[in-house]
Amino acid sequence: MSAKVNAIVVNPADPAGIKSALEEATKAGIVVVAVDQAVTEPSAYIISNNQEQYAYLGAKWLFQQIGGKGDVVYMRGAAGASADSDRDKGFKKALAEFPDVKVVHEVFTGWQQDQGKQQILDFIATGSPFNGIWTSGIDNVIVDALVESQTPLVPVVGADNAGFVGQLNSVEGLVGAAVTNPGSIGGAGVTLALQILNGKKPAEQTVLVEPQLWENATEEGNAKLKGVADPSLSPEWPVSISIPEWTTYTKEQIIACKGPGE
Repeated sequence: MSAKVNAIVVNPADPAGIKSALEEATKAGIVVVAVDQAVTEPSAYIISNNQEQYAYLGAKWLFQQIGGKGDVVYMRGAAGASADSDRDKGFKKALAEFPDVKVVHEVFTGWQQDQGKQQILDFIATGSPFNGIWTSGIDNVIVDALVESQTPLVPVVGADNAGFVGQLNSVEGLVGAAVTNPGSIGGAGVTLALQILNGKKPAEQTVLVEPQLWENATEEGNAKLKGVADPSLSPEWPVSISIPEWTTYTKEQIIACKGPGE
């Protein structure tokens, strides 16, 4: 604000904690766009992947895949993050439609690969039966844990991360679904900020990017997964690099980008 910028694009770790700062920025005439997670300041614009729908699509597919009944492991993101809260709403919405599905184990992974893998290994060690696993994007390491522990494979839902998409194409006996969650939402936030500065404001204060579900249980789904697979990407990178109508950069350009300290 002291630099008198025209716009601020922020990915908030604590949406409520920065409310007063965002209010001060908008009063100073600065366009504020929050990406990936919602904020509580009503003057800010928000552009986000539709996290509630993200969870609903994957959970509904999972519950249908296990025949509408059984025990599932619910591996969430980070406690308190608005994206996790939104996903929880979507998961619970699907759960309400399948009263014979029970959550046998619920855990916060913090969106940390090592932590998530150890959590599922610890649960497997208890010997408790389960019929499916829903993950909040910590997915390829969960499949690794099932394979390494020689646990019978169950349906797994994750994100469109390159590692998980590759597993859905290659791990024999694995049935699963990847729900898109483009990491390029930050770039979309910059686009939205520039549009607003140029006088093109969105009809609503919140803009949502709708997810897609790609599953390997059908021929059509298998074809889609094979088409989007990209083994050249890091396992944790989403294969949906660009967002139509919002970003224009190529895979090579986004990989070449360096973050602070790189």
